[in-house]
Amino acid sequence: MNVKKIKTSFLSLVRPRKDVDMTEGPIIGHLIRFAMPLLIGNIFQQLYNTVDSWVVGNYVSKDAFAAVGTVGPIINMLIGFFLGLSSGAGVVISQYYGAKKHDKVSETVHTSIVMTLVMAVVFTFVGIWMTPFMLRFMKTPASVMPESTAYLTIYFSGVIGLMVYNIGSGILRAIGDSQRPFYFLVVSALMNTVLDLVFVLAFDMGVEGVALATVIAQGTSALLVIITLVRSDTCVKLSLRQMKFHWDAFVKIVRVGIPAAIQMMITSFSNIFVQSYINFFGENCMAGWTAYGKIDQLIFLPMQSLALASTTFVGQNLGIGQVERAKKGVRSALHISFAATVIVMVPVIIAAPHLVRFFNDDPAVGEFGTLFLRYITPFYIVCCVNQVYSGALRGAGNSKIPMFIMLASFVCFRQIYLFIMANFISNTVLPITMGYPAGWIVCSVLTLLYYHKVPLDKVKLIDKK
Repeated sequence: MNVKKIKTSFLSLVRPRKDVDMTEGPIIGHLIRFAMPLLIGNIFQQLYNTVDSWVVGNYVSKDAFAAVGTVGPIINMLIGFFLGLSSGAGVVISQYYGAKKHDKVSETVHTSIVMTLVMAVVFTFVGIWMTPFMLRFMKTPASVMPESTAYLTIYFSGVIGLMVYNIGSGILRAIGDSQRPFYFLVVSALMNTVLDLVFVLAFDMGVEGVALATVIAQGTSALLVIITLVRSDTCVKLSLRQMKFHWDAFVKIVRVGIPAAIQMMITSFSNIFVQSYINFFGENCMAGWTAYGKIDQLIFLPMQSLALASTTFVGQNLGIGQVERAKKGVRSALHISFAATVIVMVPVIIAAPHLVRFFNDDPAVGEFGTLFLRYITPFYIVCCVNQVYSGALRGAGNSKIPMFIMLASFVCFRQIYLFIMANFISNTVLPITMGYPAGWIVCSVLTLLYYHKVPLDKVKLIDKK
């Protein structure tokens, strides 16, 4: 193998300009070119937990499979807060980039990285400390508790890799570069798959092995994105000499990011309550719900990728005052998301038993997983509305209203629904799990009403001076 060629190939990956100005050119073309690598990259990102679940479900035990799959709400409660806050950085950068204020872009980039490093230290200690309390709060069965504790402890010990990758990839996407974050996810997902198999099959490390593989893979993706920013020749170039906190940039990040952060954290905390309802029905139901959850994450990806595309598109176009173009982009993103979601969900409904069996071949697990997939999946089409419109509103700097709507729908309404269903109507598993689509419907209706009532450019993050 030619070492020089390998080095040249690597440098071409982390160095060249990949930023995209979405304020001119074909709208649909921009959205698709932005969303496609993001979509494929997110698929690879989902492979982290999917591969973890597949390995433990087929080579460790059913209890280990349930353990890895049901810790998601705990991870998402902390990480969701950070991802919401980091989305604020993406909106600020995209608006400054659209307005050609490159000095402000640079200040926001360096402030975002400093913020991430500080939060990573805090989240490591808080995550490890809260793990046993949250598992007991979720009514985790004793048979699953040791594996869940081990997985979360290792995961939070290396959470800095996940956080640095996400803030770095968010910075790149804000200037229209969704390609390189995708490449880095491919590398880390493949690494995670190989290490999972090595640690579990060769070294018999069980749940600890898949957690360690995830941490190493996420650390690799973080390193790649940092090298990219350091070697960049654009306004997002990262320099150690400029690494300092700019309060003006931080205030703008917080103004947009905190509502999204609170929404994600509280929604994830609410899902801990939902998981406790699922745990009530035992290990087979937990394992079936885990299998459903892995497939559920993949169905969501097209609409989530288009929602992120609409955030960047709206941010750049409102940054330069092109309101009508921003609105056209949102409509196009919604239509594409409808089509993509239908294309994905129809095969899932048909092949549900086989998809669940891929994760675990226990008949009882398969029965629960198939039930969830076939009854809940048709409602995903409704989610396109709240995902794309909320993404557009955040791109406009208006993250408070999506926060209130989602909290009202996914937390307040859903918890009321679950309480009434479990205590007064039917404490059986299917009516309980239908609380998810019920919340989606409420959220989409409220988001749709607000979006068409309030002008997209009502809340502006930066001025045009």
